[in-house]
Amino acid sequence: MDVGELLSFKPEQTPKRPSDFDNDEDSGDDTSSVVSAGPAPKSRKSEQQANVRTKVVVPQKEPQISEQERLDILKFVETEEVEGGEVMDEAGLKKILLLFEKRVLKNQEMRIKFPDNPEKFMESEIELNDIIQELHAVATVPDLYPLLVELNGVSSLLELLSHQNTDISVAVVHLLQELTDVDILHESLEGAETLIEALRNQQAAGLLVQNLEKLDEGVKEEADGVHNTMAIFENLMEIKSEIAKEIAEQGLMQWILKRLRMKMPFDANKLYCSEIMSILLQDTNENRVLLGNIDGIDVLLQQLAAYKRHDPTSTEEQEFMENLFNSLCSALMAAENREKFLKGEGLQLMNLMLREKKLSRNGSLKVLDHAVSGPDGRDNCNKFVDILGLRTIFPLFMKTPKRNKKRLLSTDEHEEHVVSVVASMLRNCKGPQRQRLLAKFTENDFEKVERLMELHFKYLEKVEEVDREVDQQINAGEEEEDEDAIYIKRLSGGLFTLQLIDYIILEISSTDVVKQRILQILSLRNASMKTIRHVMREYAGNLGDAGDSDWREQEQAHIIQLVDRF
Repeated sequence: MDVGELLSFKPEQTPKRPSDFDNDEDSGDDTSSVVSAGPAPKSRKSEQQANVRTKVVVPQKEPQISEQERLDILKFVETEEVEGGEVMDEAGLKKILLLFEKRVLKNQEMRIKFPDNPEKFMESEIELNDIIQELHAVATVPDLYPLLVELNGVSSLLELLSHQNTDISVAVVHLLQELTDVDILHESLEGAETLIEALRNQQAAGLLVQNLEKLDEGVKEEADGVHNTMAIFENLMEIKSEIAKEIAEQGLMQWILKRLRMKMPFDANKLYCSEIMSILLQDTNENRVLLGNIDGIDVLLQQLAAYKRHDPTSTEEQEFMENLFNSLCSALMAAENREKFLKGEGLQLMNLMLREKKLSRNGSLKVLDHAVSGPDGRDNCNKFVDILGLRTIFPLFMKTPKRNKKRLLSTDEHEEHVVSVVASMLRNCKGPQRQRLLAKFTENDFEKVERLMELHFKYLEKVEEVDREVDQQINAGEEEEDEDAIYIKRLSGGLFTLQLIDYIILEISSTDVVKQRILQILSLRNASMKTIRHVMREYAGNLGDAGDSDWREQEQAHIIQLVDRF
């Protein structure tokens, strides 16, 4: 049986013709072209059997593929070349850029010649858009980026961001988003470096922000353009984090705050804006100061106020809320913003959120911790006591809320933030506020002292477990870590929280009745004051760079004094 019979066979379900094998009389017609295959089958069943046999026999007659041919096929598939397709090379890039420049020029000429007659310049606009789409091929070969920059391709593309037709500027944004894709840039360090420097030198961030101002998010294509613009900024900051300062200074921070204030339904772009805001503030103090100077603290507080009594309606909106909390935490690391947070009644909002027991409680606890910590948190500490914040924080201190799928803070994280807030208030509060704080530890038969010592033993056990692991690794002859690495490991394993707890123990021991209760609990557990003294001396010796050097020296002296008195 040969290939002709295979091609002539049609299944009976074919709608255009009836089965050729329903009666024996017609079967003879089909055999005329397959004489070499042997006698014609006498029935449809025998025809099917013949075809089954054919399927087994034919592959055996095919020639075997050589190893070289197999490698050629694999290479063909890997390069994903199709008939007529070409891989972009230097000659191809020069050719397409030349055509691109011609079409840009032609479009400009037509617009100048027929400014009030779109029909006259529309064809040139379509051609320009088409060539921009063809330039996407460059994004697959990042090694060509230096040539793209050298031939002024980046400069010409950025000029089109101010084009009167937003379809053109949106197409350019999409192209830039692909060119700056992180995965692509990692393929060529030279290409990435050259492209990013070209974008920086030509103030690309400012031009992109200007384009954002004119986009209408009610139009899907332009809303996509906003999303792609955010992606460009994210790509650039992921490759070079120091660009965050330039991007913010060129107007992106103001635009994001304006976008957050817009009375629009929650969408993917609003979420993306919150993510970019969080990245801008994460490691760049200049951006934190800038945010405060343009009333950004108030904007963040206004946006968060919506979640005071209502939980986010979706997972995406929950992520949006968390980004705002993270942004606020980062912003409060700049001393200048603590006062703005205080004047904007941020403490009152955080206090209400903590009481409402909604999803916002997790974020508000972290923000409160940042607001009251360090020497710059003194005013916030006193104010928090004045607004009856002790009634809010101590119930959380006494009982850690159960964690469920919606509560993102773990038990350890929750306890760390709570004891950090209490420790900061003991460090910063003076006068009547401090007296009210100390009085809390004598209430209800010293229940808060009991809880404090319970936490002390819990975290002491965690630290001892980490110490045992470190000793085992050293004894086993594993690669020894340096002292700093071991200390960091111990901090993350519970030492940081233990230091805060023991600091509170020393501070409240200034009250004799409280000190007697602490000693009594230590005695019942066969524990010693030496452990607490040792933890605090280590803490004093590793205060780090928090605050200025004068504050650090004063704090070290204060801790040593507390240890000696204890």
